Amino acid sequence: MHVGIGLPISDPATLLTWARRAEDGPFTTLGLLDRLVYDNPEPLTALAVLAGATERIRVQTEVLLAPLRDTALLAKQTATLDRMSGGRLVLGLGIGGRQDDHQAAGVDPRTRGRRLDEQMPLLRRLWAGEPYGDGAGPIGPAPARPGGPEVLFGGFKPVALERVARWGDGFLAAAPPSWAGDLFDTVRGQWEEHGREGAPRLGAQVNVALGPAQVVEDARAAMHAYYTFTGMPDRMVSGMLTTPAAVRDALTAYADLGADEVMLYCYGSDPDQVDRLARIL
Repeated sequence: MHVGIGLPISDPATLLTWARRAEDGPFTTLGLLDRLVYDNPEPLTALAVLAGATERIRVQTEVLLAPLRDTALLAKQTATLDRMSGGRLVLGLGIGGRQDDHQAAGVDPRTRGRRLDEQMPLLRRLWAGEPYGDGAGPIGPAPARPGGPEVLFGGFKPVALERVARWGDGFLAAAPPSWAGDLFDTVRGQWEEHGREGAPRLGAQVNVALGPAQVVEDARAAMHAYYTFTGMPDRMVSGMLTTPAAVRDALTAYADLGADEVMLYCYGSDPDQVDRLARIL
């Protein structure tokens, strides 16, 4: 099972340090979340910078809110990043649940799921080099990976899980092992029902903070602020893992469920966490 690092968003200037340390360690992927109305770096832009500063490690949106974006431009941006990174882009996609993000983007949140379902066939066609349509030709460049970058979907509802089998390559479960098993089983079952070959790639995400008390408090404060909109930020923060033993136990539990990769998501800004996490793998 592979292990990746979910990057903090509070200080974009430190992310090059995080990326270079992760590149030198045992980690396979760098992940970055997406919001519009928030103090976070735009993920495609930030990951492009990080891809240019590394050679091996993959860069992953976790998850990109596709309905907020113009589809043709998104196809071009992601194909460019995939091509220039040598096929290292993993495109995690979701619909988002924050009203202010959709308001700022001019997108009706009531139609965000339907919009994503309309975006996916166009993205696939454009990545394959087909014309946009209605008198508009193909949109390049061709991605490094034939058919486009690897696409993973996040979500919990049945319609979100079914997108994996319809349009995706795999699933991202932002859930503890006690929930993730059922989600994985549902995704596997739908994959078979849709007649897909092989197996879906299964990813998981767990929030961690390793280090002195100040590092942990920094992470908790950042995560609390991020999830305030839910009305239950304390509950979200309570699931953060703050000891090597807890992280190891979670990794073992996800491995037992058949996860292909676990992203250790860090809200605290201290890049020394990369080295601390590397030592427990």
